[in-house]
Order: sequence, then C-alpha cells, then structure tokens
Amino acid sequence: MRKKVTLVTGAAGEVGTSLVQKLISGGERTVLTLDLSSLPYELPERHSHIQGDILDSGVVARLVAEFEIEAIFHLAALLSTRAEFTPETAHRVNVDGTLALLRMASEQSQWRGDPVQFVFPSSIAVYGLPTPEAKKRYSRVREFEWTNPTTMYGCNKLYCELLGRYLSQHYKQLSAEEPVMIDFRSVRFPGLISAHTLPSGGTSDYAPEMLHAAAKAEPYPCFVGPDVRIPFMAMPDAANALVGLSTAPKENLSQLVYNVTSFSLSAADIRELVIAAFPKADITFEPDLKRQAIVETWPADLDDTAAARDWSWKPAYDRERAFSEYLIPNIQKRYR
Repeated sequence: MRKKVTLVTGAAGEVGTSLVQKLISGGERTVLTLDLSSLPYELPERHSHIQGDILDSGVVARLVAEFEIEAIFHLAALLSTRAEFTPETAHRVNVDGTLALLRMASEQSQWRGDPVQFVFPSSIAVYGLPTPEAKKRYSRVREFEWTNPTTMYGCNKLYCELLGRYLSQHYKQLSAEEPVMIDFRSVRFPGLISAHTLPSGGTSDYAPEMLHAAAKAEPYPCFVGPDVRIPFMAMPDAANALVGLSTAPKENLSQLVYNVTSFSLSAADIRELVIAAFPKADITFEPDLKRQAIVETWPADLDDTAAARDWSWKPAYDRERAFSEYLIPNIQKRYR
C-alpha cells in the first residue's frame, strides 16, 4: 500500500517553512516535503522529506511509486529578482516544474478516481500597470484587471495559473471514458514578510531586509524610493490563506484564482515603523532603477473581496499587529 500524503514542494523556503508547520500542527494530514535543500527544521514522526529537484523525472517517478498523493501545495519556484538574471532557468523551474507536477496530479486523479487538489501560490507580479498615473487611478486591482506582467517570474506565474485552469477542465487519459479532473486552486500573494526566515530574492524583499538590517545594527540602502507603495502580508497569514483555500468546499468557489492581502505601505512607511522599533537604524534610499521599475508596475493594493466572500478570507495581522506582535519581537529575538 502506498502511503497517503499531502505533498509540499519548496518546503525549505520562506512560505514552505510556515505552511508545513501549520499543516503538521493541524494533525489531519501526513505531509511529504520536497526541496533541493535539507529542511531547516525537524519533521515529526509519520512525516517525511525527499531532497531532490522537481525537474528530475526520477524524483517524480519515486513520488508516484511510493506515495498516493491526495493534495499538492506547489511552492517551489525561482523568485522574481533572481529570475531576471536567469530567465531561461526560471522558465524551466517555474513552468516546466509546475507542468510536470500538474501532469502527475492529473494522472493520480485518474488512478484514484478522485480529484487531487493542486494549490498554487501565485504573485502580485502577474500584474503590470503601464504608468504611475494608472497605478494611482486603479489603486485596488481585481483578479481580471491589468494582468500584463513585466518580469519572467510574473509571466511564469500567470502562465501556470492558465495551465492549471486548462488541465483542471480538459485533461484526460485516452483510456478514461469519464475523466477525473484535478482540483486546481490558486492565491495571488502580495509582498510577504517573514520574521523567521531570511529574504531569498523577492523584489518586495526590501521590507524584511530593512528589519533584519536594523536588528543587526547594519546600514541598509533600500533599493526602491520612499514613495513606492505595494501591499504586504505577514507570513503566518500566507500559510493561513493557502490552508483556508484548500479546505474551502469546492461548491463555494466561484473562481480558480484569488487575490489575498493585508495592508499597503510605502517604503517610507516601512522605514518609519522600523525606526520606531530600532531608533539607531541607518536606512537610506538608493533606488536600483531596474528593480524599482518592476515594483512600480505592481498595484498599490489588491482587491480580495472574492476570497472574503467565497471562503471567508480575513488576515489575522493588520499593519500594527504584523509589526508589533509578529515581526519586531521575533526578529529582535533572532539577533539577540
């Protein structure tokens, strides 16, 4: 008998670390983690980890041979800033890797006779507003608006959303008279800020980088200007959103892709919050024009009305609570 599991790829990353802990603490799932790296935390009994590459067909074959996969949280990706330096590698990881897992989920669904759930974290990077004036006018963007990404990462994420939509509606094996489709669901995240893991190449990472530098008493030259504004979310809310969408009854969902968000801040706002906690922080603004140009195309806020309506999405951490209860005390503790 193959072991029934929920698969989490990219489990050693910022979102993966938070998600795996939440899934395990729920106690209802047996979690199988997959990452190129070993995990920075211990898995309790019953749960297991495979160190490997989602592009390795041997790894995917092992997953199918050893496990019955009931759900997949596919977090493995090459993030936005890094993807701009190696766009072809980003495409292989972000698109080919996702397609391989979507195909596996479709085949597993046929074999099980029951849909495998595929939860895909997308990104604010799928949006691309053409001018600062458009960003001001359309300050709170809905899922179907301005999906004109300007980065390889944004293109990858938007295309994978469309792949998920296509395969959830059209895929079938030739031998299957009544095909069973995958249950594809996706959340589009704003900038994510973690207190427990280090930034790893996201274009919105200037927010957590300010905090970590201040806690270490190191100067920080922010790579965007003070007026740049985008939405953010504390990392625990990211895990809550993924699990919340996963556990929502399918009949309640009116769409496959949902915005989620918490609070919107300018870089100057973040600097003020950081200096209030670390009065000696040395934070300056030295914009990297290429990176700032990317952030400027992202919305100032996201409209998450559909998520609130369909699956009762509500962030636990607003601006004040995110900084005062989660980010600042945990980052202080990390470097103390």
